[in-house]
Amino acid sequence: MRRFRFGAVVRRAESGKAWADRARRLEGAGFDVLLVPDHLVGPRFAPVAALAAAASATTRLRVGTLVFANDFRHPAVLAKETATLDVLSDGRLDVGLGTGWMAEDYQRAGLRFESPGVRVERLGEAVAVLKGLWGDGPFSFDGKHYQLQALDQQPKPVQRPHPRLLLGGGGPRMLRLAAREADVVNLGMRVRADGSGPDGSDGGRQAFLDKLQTVRAAAGDRYDRLELGTSVVQVGVRKPEETWSAADTSQLDETPQVLLGTHHDIVDKLRHWRDEHDISYFVVHHERDLDAFTPIVEELATG
Repeated sequence: MRRFRFGAVVRRAESGKAWADRARRLEGAGFDVLLVPDHLVGPRFAPVAALAAAASATTRLRVGTLVFANDFRHPAVLAKETATLDVLSDGRLDVGLGTGWMAEDYQRAGLRFESPGVRVERLGEAVAVLKGLWGDGPFSFDGKHYQLQALDQQPKPVQRPHPRLLLGGGGPRMLRLAAREADVVNLGMRVRADGSGPDGSDGGRQAFLDKLQTVRAAAGDRYDRLELGTSVVQVGVRKPEETWSAADTSQLDETPQVLLGTHHDIVDKLRHWRDEHDISYFVVHHERDLDAFTPIVEELATG
């Protein structure tokens, strides 16, 4: 039976001390991972510095991203940054990686926002580059988007063969890539091609189950080694959407992304999704839900 694992997205704090206190509270409550997002707009810390600070404040808690936007950094730069983070955290880094999707990030920074197909293709090459540079010895790559010539970066990550790699998404191309290449697959809603937000037609229980089937089919004999997860965007009672967030919870009832009800109800739902559908990694998307979710983590963290 798959072990439950729990993460929480934390976006910012008022000071370094407040950030360290948040990390230590998560660790003390039994959470497994502190995660930060990666956007150029909005009230969020930059990930690399924030993760280094969180790791230095804790001893057990893993740190990671949900997710690095591939288009913001060349993968050789990201490989160097993440290898360094893995060393500084004593091997506690999870690398979440996505294409980059929010159009406003691109528009305000003057970056070219290309089609989903191009961004997924580029992400696939980036994954190959990351794994190559995290490995031993010099690495060369001759792709459509990236070219490297015998690059041997130091340091190498502590975790071998590489840090835990998370890929997430809702569209079939992203899910198939994640099933083939990731250690962790985070299932969510498909994003509109124009980058304006989640595709509201992609919600609901059946759509979520269809994504699980896509992952299972694409993973083949890798399936039993995959960790399957999702982001929980409503806990306990339904709350208004955050004004800064692109999350849309209106279509997610009857999926593990919306967990309404009593403590007992939510525990039963989590066990159902793990035992019947192999979803074992749950990430609290909003800090406002931590108080409601922490007792659930305390009950299930060892189960």
